[in-house]
Amino acid sequence: MTVETGRAPSTEELPLSFTGGRSAQRNEPQIVSFGGGHGLYAALRAFRLITDSLTAVVTVADDGGSSGRLRQEMGGLPPGDLRMALAALCDDGEWGRVWRDVIQHRFTSAGHLDGHAVGNLLIAALWQLNDDHVEGLDWIARLLRAHGRVLPMSSVPLAIEADVVPPAGGTPQLVRGQSVLAKTPGRVAEVRLVPGAPPARAETIEAVGAADVLNLGPGSWYTSVMPHLLVPELAHAIQESSALKSLTLNLGAAPGETADLTLVDHLQSLHLHAPRLHLDYVLVDAVAAAKEPTLPAIAESLFGAQVRTHPLTSRRPRQHDSLKLAACYRDMLLDSGLLEEDQW
Repeated sequence: MTVETGRAPSTEELPLSFTGGRSAQRNEPQIVSFGGGHGLYAALRAFRLITDSLTAVVTVADDGGSSGRLRQEMGGLPPGDLRMALAALCDDGEWGRVWRDVIQHRFTSAGHLDGHAVGNLLIAALWQLNDDHVEGLDWIARLLRAHGRVLPMSSVPLAIEADVVPPAGGTPQLVRGQSVLAKTPGRVAEVRLVPGAPPARAETIEAVGAADVLNLGPGSWYTSVMPHLLVPELAHAIQESSALKSLTLNLGAAPGETADLTLVDHLQSLHLHAPRLHLDYVLVDAVAAAKEPTLPAIAESLFGAQVRTHPLTSRRPRQHDSLKLAACYRDMLLDSGLLEEDQW
């Protein structure tokens, strides 16, 4: 293989030994999971136990930490949540484990590299070489031998702004920026993207159109889950899809943007921002669901959805256990006829 200086080769030039773990089996369900950060990571680690026909669609509004610094210095999409999704899809062999640790490693120094994740820098380098976000991500996926594909929800970097009612009540305050909103106390009345009608990637729309299953969440509610439904073309594709649609709810309130929200509040806020969204299933941790007996009725009335409860909590506070999630997703797919017992 010949590589010209200053240009990354196209994906067709990549040796076969570098291809990812995508299975050639056509009877596996094609799954698209939407989100960002640790929530999407947990969902992807679960879904990859079920299928290799897996696509992660990731938010691109992060403006904090290493991603925020790279975004400010170099422009382009923030790479951090995309890196996390790629790490989740790494092959479980030695090659995948080593490269997962490499891209997740953060430098510790007294200089400008302090706090930067290696994977963020690698993604940024490939974006400069390719001048195309998806091609760069596909290259990283092949390097990691990833079981699936990672796509951005939009082709342009976005900002998040919200009207937040202070804890003591009163006039909503305008809060702008994902990193600021995540730490702002109060109740979010409305969340928006800037620009207001961003374009979606064609590859993302194609993946939604081909999917058997579309899953939202879990994750930071207003900054990782909700933004996907605020991109008009993507929201339309999700709403019009005939795929099975599931929402994996968070384990409950989280510090910052959802500190005082019940799970019912989560559903009501989602319906407010996406009133045309239909869901087949709302997946909830059994302990969290037991605290909110009206949840099934609200899910059915707002989304036409059936609530399924499973033990989903990990030993770590406020985090989903990927193996428990995988069992939950398996049962959902078995009941829906999208998976057969001998495929598990």
